[in-house]
Amino acid sequence: MENLNMDVFTCFSKDWALVTCGEKEDYNTMLIGWGGLGTMWAKPSCTIYIRDSRYTKEYLDKNEYFTVSFFPKGHEKDLGYLGRVSGRDEDKIAHTSLTPMSVNHGMSFKEAKLTLVCKTMYKQRMELSQLSEDIQERFYKDGDLHNMYIAEVVEVIQ
Repeated sequence: MENLNMDVFTCFSKDWALVTCGEKEDYNTMLIGWGGLGTMWAKPSCTIYIRDSRYTKEYLDKNEYFTVSFFPKGHEKDLGYLGRVSGRDEDKIAHTSLTPMSVNHGMSFKEAKLTLVCKTMYKQRMELSQLSEDIQERFYKDGDLHNMYIAEVVEVIQ
């Protein structure tokens, strides 16, 4: 595994990242702003959080692998679009200038500066009763909870 030189505290919240799941014939992608990198069960890991309502969740639940791709500046318009529009409703990639590409176990984009190929080790839906009241009030008034996916990073593509 390669050494990565990135700020693990801001790579999701301030940089632009897509989670993509599925294969060339059938995949979906979405913008994510919450996640983490570290070590879990003695393996390099990536944790992502996906709301119940997101179409990509269906792909994550039926596939073992997913990718997380980080992008350089200049792709904000396309990435923002992928965060606003659901793949349930249209071929949203066709409305961007991004170029999909097959990688081991999934899909990424040629424009990405870094892609993590991830293999799910654990997934669980958050329980509202276990969240502090301020978090419940701020993020979950509508009941659309997040699901946590902890994955082993099996490949880094730069």
